[in-house]
Amino acid sequence: MLLSELAEKELIQVKDGARYGKLANTELLFDPATGKIEGFEVSPKTASFFQANKANKKKEFISWKEIILIGKDRILFNETDSFNDDSGYL
Repeated sequence: MLLSELAEKELIQVKDGARYGKLANTELLFDPATGKIEGFEVSPKTASFFQANKANKKKEFISWKEIILIGKDRILFNETDSFNDDSGYL
């Protein structure tokens, strides 16, 4: 499967059915030494557009290990981890 095909798939957390948008809207994180994909950085989900706080620098990380299924239209995953942009990645 090509990365361009993966990019159009929607990210959905299995636990509560939360949608995190399409993979194309994430930052791909990989290990530069091995070239292996570590996961994806996503913006945290918000209840509405008006609740989005641009001053909040928290991000969420979907580890490659948390991905359960890559389907025709969706990517299902278990959990996300949170981190601050200031402190760097996990």
